[in-house]
Amino acid sequence: MSPAGAPGLPRPTLRQAVPVWLRVAALSFGGPAGQIAVMHRILVEERRWISERRFLHGLGFCTLLPGPEAQQLATYIGWLMHGPAGGLVAGGLFVMPGLLALMGLSWLYVLYGTIDLVAGLFFGLKAAVLAIVLHALWRLGDRALRGRTDRLIAGTAFVAIFALAVPFPLVVVVAGVLGLVLGRKPAPAPTPAEAAASGEAGFLIGEAMLPRERAGPADSLRVGAVWLAIWLLPVVALLVLPGPAPVFGQVALFFSKMAVVTFGGAYAALAYVAQQAVEHYGWLRPGEMLDGLGLAETTPGPLIMVLQFVGFLAGYRAPGTLPPLLAGTLAGLLTTWVTFAPCFLWIFAGAPLIGRLRGSRLLAGALSAITAAVAGVILNLAVWFGLRTLFGAVRTVPLGPLRLDVPVLASLDPAALVLTLLAVLAVFRLNLGALPTLALCAGAGMLLRLSGLA
Repeated sequence: MSPAGAPGLPRPTLRQAVPVWLRVAALSFGGPAGQIAVMHRILVEERRWISERRFLHGLGFCTLLPGPEAQQLATYIGWLMHGPAGGLVAGGLFVMPGLLALMGLSWLYVLYGTIDLVAGLFFGLKAAVLAIVLHALWRLGDRALRGRTDRLIAGTAFVAIFALAVPFPLVVVVAGVLGLVLGRKPAPAPTPAEAAASGEAGFLIGEAMLPRERAGPADSLRVGAVWLAIWLLPVVALLVLPGPAPVFGQVALFFSKMAVVTFGGAYAALAYVAQQAVEHYGWLRPGEMLDGLGLAETTPGPLIMVLQFVGFLAGYRAPGTLPPLLAGTLAGLLTTWVTFAPCFLWIFAGAPLIGRLRGSRLLAGALSAITAAVAGVILNLAVWFGLRTLFGAVRTVPLGPLRLDVPVLASLDPAALVLTLLAVLAVFRLNLGALPTLALCAGAGMLLRLSGLA
């Protein structure tokens, strides 16, 4: 009998599930919304592995967690299907195509990025990425800012980061605490009759709780301790053992911290990461984060994979005994490790608690406030990227306690402005997806660069 008591459906073995997870991974373009839609179509509608209600329950739980919610949702469903091995397969395969593709593109970037054709491609990608970020902000604001309190939280978060240089992690923590204090009434749990009427029958995993979901707090603590060690032991080794270049320890520690506070997906953290990588560590030059985000948008898998690009450049440019390409590759892989190992920790330790968390007023309030703050953080990202895409020079102007980034108007790039307007038109008016918009702007950027207009 199947896990949820649907005897008419054959339960796939883990080996039989691998091609399905590979298909999910290969089609996971378009950011979290597109990735979740792909999973829903394949797992709920086609395979009927998990019911609509359980899928949404899992999505709600993963949204509460730091890190990429789509990858964590795949890990969670894999865990439901086949236990920890299933979670590792589903979550690992979700990352693998993007990891390999972005690593190859990172090599291309550092080896051939100064050639006119390649430089034009990245010039066009920057304009497309700015339009895509603006569109993500529009969608999130429409969904998340439902009242005066949400708008006030979003505006405060923007001012705190943009004008006061408050660290992004602190903004997330304060918003979460505020949400816990305010709270909000959660949606009531469905009755058995409502669950039956909603079409929950006929799925491998329906409303019935699986045995592994009944694990107690002690089991979660044990699993959490194991995955905490898997995540942090390499970080500690790189920090305290002599031998590796200092940049590896810096990369491991910085991106481990980011893994704990990346609520709201990649867009929420990128401005903070870019500022730290450019101004504090010197890993990137201004504008290169936009190049990396454009590359990440063109590959399948989580958009947060752009952090691998940042880690790659950090290793590539670090002085040391290793060849630059090898150092960059190792630093990029290390970044990916400390970014995604925590995701398995959150899921494997927390998945048994999902049923107990349904309907929590405190968690619903925290999620609402964090989501509103993320809208303000993404606005900061859009402004930060926009200034550096459209203008060649940006200066910081003190205004009392505020520090405002102001563009030098004479440095406006007309070609970048035209391409950005074209991208905005494509995304907002023509409803083109991310990939067509990226392809359109990349082609236009190459033509402009080859013609000498950019």
